[in-house]
Amino acid sequence: MELPRRKFLHLATGAAAFPALSRNALALDYPSRPVKILVGFSAGGAVDVVARLMGDWLSRRLNGEFLVEDRPGAANNIATEAMIRSPADGYTLLLTNPTNAINATYYAHLNYNFLRDSDPVAGIMRVPNVLVVGSAVPVHTVPEFIAYAKANAGKVYYASPGNGTSPHMSMEMFKLMANIQLNAITYRGMNGGAYADLMSGRVQVAFDNLPGAIGYIRNGQFRALGVTTTARSDALPDVPCIADFLPGYEVSAFYGLNAPKGTPPDVIEVLNKAVNAALADPGMKKKFADLGGMMLGGSPQDFGKFLSAETDKWAKVIHEANLKLME
Repeated sequence: MELPRRKFLHLATGAAAFPALSRNALALDYPSRPVKILVGFSAGGAVDVVARLMGDWLSRRLNGEFLVEDRPGAANNIATEAMIRSPADGYTLLLTNPTNAINATYYAHLNYNFLRDSDPVAGIMRVPNVLVVGSAVPVHTVPEFIAYAKANAGKVYYASPGNGTSPHMSMEMFKLMANIQLNAITYRGMNGGAYADLMSGRVQVAFDNLPGAIGYIRNGQFRALGVTTTARSDALPDVPCIADFLPGYEVSAFYGLNAPKGTPPDVIEVLNKAVNAALADPGMKKKFADLGGMMLGGSPQDFGKFLSAETDKWAKVIHEANLKLME
């Protein structure tokens, strides 16, 4: 039997709209179960701190559970690969950070390509790294530390949260520009063993992302010598820029969210809007500002362009510094 033209068109239109309705329904129902935010460093560190702030906001904003799961090791590669290999449904996210831009060049044989194999969701903020020494180290300025390192060649140790991390690369650039040699001790993250060794004097110096170190600085457990950005941080207004003493020195850490490639655009849009709402909320803005953060925000495309530019920047630094690539 031949269908009347009007009924046929009605059915055809409904069928064509079904995928869009399904996608919209998915976004409206999101999240219908707990969402994991993977963190590639240990609990209490800078990446973990930002992840927990954002996870708490997203839980309240989207009426769901956003749970932070720390998977430290391999300079964030373990957590990153776990995110990339997860189903592209919006229920596994990564707290993106500078290692994702650095590792693209610094590791010779990764099992993934971060820019190709993940979808940018939103940028959160960027922060300085900060150069700190233990309270027993007899220096109070960057020039004094450089002189101290040269006078104690082979005896000064620094804490690193892993090869290819932003603190590690900050130190590599610092060593190169200051013409000093320091010995590295590598930890699975800065909070915990690294900080304890810095306070005890086993290691004398470290770089860390400002959110992870700022509490220790304010409590007098560490002494801050300089920040890595070309402008002082409002959170530490009395701490000078390293570039004041080493012209051309500049590093900043950043944080955002990425999802597995192919995550539904409607779900990414929901998450992006929620992150941008956090960055506009006075209470959240203050929390991030207290950590030294400068807001990023913007669209997923904006964050994708930012990640691409950071990846290109660190590729140039790694090649110019002639760093040995990690396998």
